[in-house]
Amino acid sequence: MSLIKSIAGVRGTIGGKIGDSLTPIDIVHITAAFGRQVIIPSTKKLVVVGRDARPSGSMINQLVCATFQSLGIDVIDIGLSTTPTVALAVSQEQASGGIIITASHNPAAWNALKLFNADGEYIDADTANKVFALAATGDHIFAKGNQLGKYQYQEGHIEQHIEQILALPLVNIPAIRERKFKVIVDAVNSTGGLAVPKLLQALHVAYTGMYCNPTGLFAHDPEPITQNLGDLINELKSGAYDLGIAVDPDVDRLVIIDEKGQPWGEDYTLVAVADYVLSHTPGNTVSNLSSSSALQVVTEKHGGIYAASAVGEMYVVTRMKATNAVIGGEGNGGVIYPPLHYGRDALVGIALLLSHLAQTGKTASSLRQQYPSYELIKTKIQLTPDVHPVAILKCIQVQYSNYPVNTEEGIKVTVDGGWFHIRQSNTEPIIRIHAEGTSLEKANAIVTEVIQHIKNIFPTVKIL
Repeated sequence: MSLIKSIAGVRGTIGGKIGDSLTPIDIVHITAAFGRQVIIPSTKKLVVVGRDARPSGSMINQLVCATFQSLGIDVIDIGLSTTPTVALAVSQEQASGGIIITASHNPAAWNALKLFNADGEYIDADTANKVFALAATGDHIFAKGNQLGKYQYQEGHIEQHIEQILALPLVNIPAIRERKFKVIVDAVNSTGGLAVPKLLQALHVAYTGMYCNPTGLFAHDPEPITQNLGDLINELKSGAYDLGIAVDPDVDRLVIIDEKGQPWGEDYTLVAVADYVLSHTPGNTVSNLSSSSALQVVTEKHGGIYAASAVGEMYVVTRMKATNAVIGGEGNGGVIYPPLHYGRDALVGIALLLSHLAQTGKTASSLRQQYPSYELIKTKIQLTPDVHPVAILKCIQVQYSNYPVNTEEGIKVTVDGGWFHIRQSNTEPIIRIHAEGTSLEKANAIVTEVIQHIKNIFPTVKIL
């Protein structure tokens, strides 16, 4: 398969041919291009590097750090970490950029380089394209022996991250302590197993860890969606816990299971946290085009204005800044809270959600029930040589030409009783179809109709 290059960085499976997967040569070319395009032109030639727990991470980390040094760039390696922790570390160390080595929700055979600017935010599309173009040339100039960059390994950045969360005015530690929550955590044997327990301890929350050993040997498919969280759901059905928490391998997505073992649905993490934030700091919100309409309802209830962006953290952040949003994120469980930083962060999401539950006195199930109940279905189409994304999008646009259509990214169509959004993924070789309805039957009907239109043109498409 080919490497996937996007605003989310570059990712692929480990091993294979150069240019077809994430090989050591590809890693060096991308790192060198990022260093030359982003770090070297800055006044401070310093970069922060961290990684999740995937078995390939240590090898990639060595390549990345050595490549930066060979360019004359100083490196702070913070080791096993989370994506939001690396983003914050860039700012804390006043570095000129950073890299987190993680393929996020992709399976263990994958890895990736996520690229941050000096603000600890993902680089923009123009910068990413320049990095990829420079990497493709392979024409790099390295530093002489007496000009090599320095390397230092630093511990304690997860703890600093947590300290910044605890200092946020909306994180109500006394109320959380008084509720005496009992929580169970599924960290899929990655770095969430380091970070989430430390946060819960600091919040005086009793917890049980499930798959919290950061070996990188994922106990299940690492994407924190309902079908992959069966063990966590079953444990919660015992009635011994107030809440279940699941995070992805790099801890930028947060998914909640209630005390009865009922999943909230990914989108309702952001909805609940936004409700809490808006109740204290009224303002605007942003999520992406594939996220639930429930956020708009909650935002307008508090007198704010909701806006949608293209899918991708960088696009959400850009729209949040443009609209002065007080809270935002993505419907996959990603919460972006600007008083901490402009990046998806499961840790701050946990702290704000527990504060919300503590202050309202509600259970997780009763809190979920107070929000609009939309049903969101997420489907994928496997990309193969005979499946052409552009042709599929054109087919759908023609079929739904009489409906309101948004073409900012892919195609989003508003239909009776709901909407659907179809687009090519930034992180996997797939086409994503998200459909939301006022009932499960309506959502199923919407997505079934869309798939049938596609199959009429491409009969061999594989639905995942």
